[in-house]
Amino acid sequence: MKNLISLIAAEDPTQTHHWLLPETAEIIYGGLATVIVVTLLVKFAGPMVKKAMADRTAKIQSEIDNARESKTVADAEASKIRAALGDISAERSRILADADKQAEALLVEGRSRLEAEVRDMEAKAEADIAAAAARSGDELRAEIARLSAQAAERAVASALDDRAQQDLIESFISSVGAAR
Repeated sequence: MKNLISLIAAEDPTQTHHWLLPETAEIIYGGLATVIVVTLLVKFAGPMVKKAMADRTAKIQSEIDNARESKTVADAEASKIRAALGDISAERSRILADADKQAEALLVEGRSRLEAEVRDMEAKAEADIAAAAARSGDELRAEIARLSAQAAERAVASALDDRAQQDLIESFISSVGAAR
């Protein structure tokens, strides 16, 4: 049976002398190839890898430095903003105080102007009332005079004769003419 396995192994390249280890020649050639490839990689690729790693480290360090600088600038800006915010609050308080003063001044001025207008209107109303009273008094006197004249005329006409009436009219006309 050993012969059969060795015959099959000689003809079948997938069969080896051991289930775990490859053939001896494969170990030698594979080992030499691995040593050569690793040596070439270390000799030629090693410096490139070192340079890439150094560049990467420098880039990361630069980003860290930029981040620190940006954080410092941002902190300074935040301090300025906080200070400006305090200034804004003080400015808002000052503006509100000025607005309150202006509103109070407007109220005082408006009140005094309204009081002056009320006094003027009251004086005008009193003058209008006095004028209306005088006018109504004059109208009343004129009406009384007219009615008195009519009543006197009727009374005189019924009590006086023509000659006495003529004398009375003439004396009235002369008294009115003398008064002018």
